[in-house]
Amino acid sequence: MFYSVDVFRSIPKLAKHWEIIRDELDGLAQNAFMKWPETDIYDGNWTVFPLFKIGQRVERNCLLCPETSHMLAAVPGMVNAGFSSLAPGTYIGPHHGYTNKVLRCHIGLRPSEDSAIRVGEEVRSWSAGSSFVFDDTIEHEAWNRGTRIRTILLFDFKRDPEQEVSFPEVVYLY
Repeated sequence: MFYSVDVFRSIPKLAKHWEIIRDELDGLAQNAFMKWPETDIYDGNWTVFPLFKIGQRVERNCLLCPETSHMLAAVPGMVNAGFSSLAPGTYIGPHHGYTNKVLRCHIGLRPSEDSAIRVGEEVRSWSAGSSFVFDDTIEHEAWNRGTRIRTILLFDFKRDPEQEVSFPEVVYLY
């Protein structure tokens, strides 16, 4: 299930600056990324560059992406955030998120052809500057059958900014 991004005022504001975010992404060394820790749900190379963990800055990474970090900090109830890259040939199998207290947003930065995500019965692909929000407790899967690395800005934000949220340690993007 995807939500209209217009319902969330901060997301269109953030997505309109996708080129600034992409430029900071482009300044990162590829070896700064780390493998997504849940290796049993994917085949291929899925790497992440974390910026926020349970609302707290990953300071060394945020210093490398100051504009992106500043914009993410302005998202009400922002919990986890980072860059997520899928190498060509990577497949993330069907899985569910860990809590219904957050929604997940993707902003396309470096798309690849034949790369998409399925949430429930609906499939969407990324384009540069595109954004969408979904409930990741609904079964979803993603793939990159293209020839280029697909990279997005991925972040979770609280449905209710006043609510406490906890995750298993493994899903903190680190």
